[in-house]
Amino acid sequence: MDYAWNWGIFLEPAPDGSSTYLAMMLNGARTTLILAGSAWLLALLLGVPLGIARHVGGVAGFFARCYVEIFRNIPLLVQMFLWFFVMPEFLPPDLQREVKRSAASPLALAIVSLGFYTSARIAEQVRAGLGSIPKGQAMAGKALGLSGPQVFRYVLLPRVARLLMPILTSESISIVKNSAVALTIGVVELTAQARSMQEYSFQVFEAFIFATAGYLLVNLVIITFMTTIERAIAVPGLAGTPRTTARAGAA
Repeated sequence: MDYAWNWGIFLEPAPDGSSTYLAMMLNGARTTLILAGSAWLLALLLGVPLGIARHVGGVAGFFARCYVEIFRNIPLLVQMFLWFFVMPEFLPPDLQREVKRSAASPLALAIVSLGFYTSARIAEQVRAGLGSIPKGQAMAGKALGLSGPQVFRYVLLPRVARLLMPILTSESISIVKNSAVALTIGVVELTAQARSMQEYSFQVFEAFIFATAGYLLVNLVIITFMTTIERAIAVPGLAGTPRTTARAGAA
């Protein structure tokens, strides 16, 4: 393969106005972190109550199920396009023009799209986690005089958090990877910057190796952080407890 490697390209001036190609790529990585972090927070704020509603049932459970089935079964790319191209058309004319002109609109709409998509997945995981807990625990909480919300807060949700921590780790990783889809609506995140760099410099391998290493590094940090939390909140002897924690507790 006749390819001229040039790792020094990252220190050369970038045509997009950044000081160097390295600065350009780091700006893309920062946008990726902002997008993924904000969408993850939105997904948790929506997903947990929706999962509880799915578990409880009734009218709230019906609407929660409709929400989950809509956002879980439509591809993320299609949802990105709907939020960016279709939804602004339903806004009042003045607000519609403001949204279309604003440079922050692609990022904001990508956060909403990715957050809603992930929240539907989290809702189903919370519902499954609540369903896996023996009913006797909720009954014991009520026997102690706890109200319904208190049973969820002090008895069920802490147990669900321990059960779902490995799954939430996977969702955290997925939301970082799925953030790359936002380039299709104009969000200049890490993958978009890698494409720009290869178009400007023709150093395609260097650009995408940097992007690959960036995603890998971020996700390794997430795995380490979530594993630390999982071990910190684990209760020795319960199912799903990490072995290292259980051994430490036994000692």
